[in-house]
Amino acid sequence: MFQDAKALIQEYYRELEDAAPENVANIIGNYASKDMHWCGVYPFGEQDGAEAIAEAFWKPFLKAWSPVQRRQDVFMAGGSETDGGQWVTSMGYFVGLLDESWMGIPSTGKMVFLRYADFNCVNDGKIVRSAFFCDIIGVMHQAGINPLPVQTGASIICPGPRTHDGIMLDVQDPAEAKTTMTLLNSMIADLTELNKSANDNYPPEVLERSWHDDMIWHGPAGIGSTYTIRRYQQQHSYPFRQGLKDKVFNGHICRYAEGDYACFFGWPNLTNTSSGGFLGMPASNVRADMRVVDVYRRQGDKLAENWVIIDLPWWLKQQGLDVIERAKQIVAG
Repeated sequence: MFQDAKALIQEYYRELEDAAPENVANIIGNYASKDMHWCGVYPFGEQDGAEAIAEAFWKPFLKAWSPVQRRQDVFMAGGSETDGGQWVTSMGYFVGLLDESWMGIPSTGKMVFLRYADFNCVNDGKIVRSAFFCDIIGVMHQAGINPLPVQTGASIICPGPRTHDGIMLDVQDPAEAKTTMTLLNSMIADLTELNKSANDNYPPEVLERSWHDDMIWHGPAGIGSTYTIRRYQQQHSYPFRQGLKDKVFNGHICRYAEGDYACFFGWPNLTNTSSGGFLGMPASNVRADMRVVDVYRRQGDKLAENWVIIDLPWWLKQQGLDVIERAKQIVAG
């Protein structure tokens, strides 16, 4: 069942990669249901149907970035334990030449990377629902634009899995997926308890239950990447937890595992309030939603790697800061 869905999405991706902007809506329509619902990070929004999806993201993107390559680091599929759907997930980078301005980011005339994670729900041979996450702030950084304070983690092009086995075209052992899912849910339960307790200075032993000590966490631009449990705490977890209060977990639309890998996204996953400091934002009374995607690799009985994209532009927009407009102002001088 999942192999058919994987084959469908692989063929869909091949056609998209070669698409001219004026043809992209037809390509989406060939693979999607007529009422396909697409959730895109800010500013792309939620769209219904092929034409709307093409206009919101694909046409402007392909026009500015041509030629485009999709470089996948993880490709997986499974049945979501949250909505029961059959999902296919791709994570990696789009690579192109930014020869035209894109959302106010000026042309560089050079190679640029757009980090992405794409979730597609397949039913009866058609894509019926999608969630598309990408790291726009990361593209700004490559163009020399820094709309936020210096990030706490490292600024890098995030590599794929250390084991180079994330593209799972073949059938995987269901027992391994079950083991991965059990571990992931245990980790989520630990984080939920931290949220309830408001313990924002927790000891490393909490993470050691489910993570290898030399874990690697790749966060979005604006936060960055970290290595080892203790540096993860110092460079992301403590600033995140101490800079946000009243954190509520809203659940996931999709959560599943295949082999040693697991993934999820929510729309939104989290709701929180800025208590001051995170991403340079002041304290406020605004309850803001966070849309987050996570992809994990298990090694043995613990998690080893985690790739995270947060729709930070949307979280900031809810509080009155539009980083896309700020980037335009920086360029204009």
